[in-house]
Amino acid sequence: MRPTKATLRTALLFLFLGSLGLIVFGFTLPAERSTEANKYIGFGTVAIFLITMPLFLLLESRNKRMKDYLLNEENILKMRENEEKKVKKSQKTVK
Repeated sequence: MRPTKATLRTALLFLFLGSLGLIVFGFTLPAERSTEANKYIGFGTVAIFLITMPLFLLLESRNKRMKDYLLNEENILKMRENEEKKVKKSQKTVK
């Protein structure tokens, strides 16, 4: 049984908040424990950027076609057509 998208988002939220908690905890440690503080800050940063962010991107890009997001000639023509439609629509509303 696959977890739902809401469950995965909740897990990512807890992972993100835990990582932020590590970073904040590292900054609140006294100066005598600076090496330990640097470890907490580093682990929190690694967790955010190497674990949480890629998992978030995988979750949000699931079932999407990457072809729709590439800048190729077909998509450029679509954008130009959409822009022309917007301009014509705005000209009609001005009149």
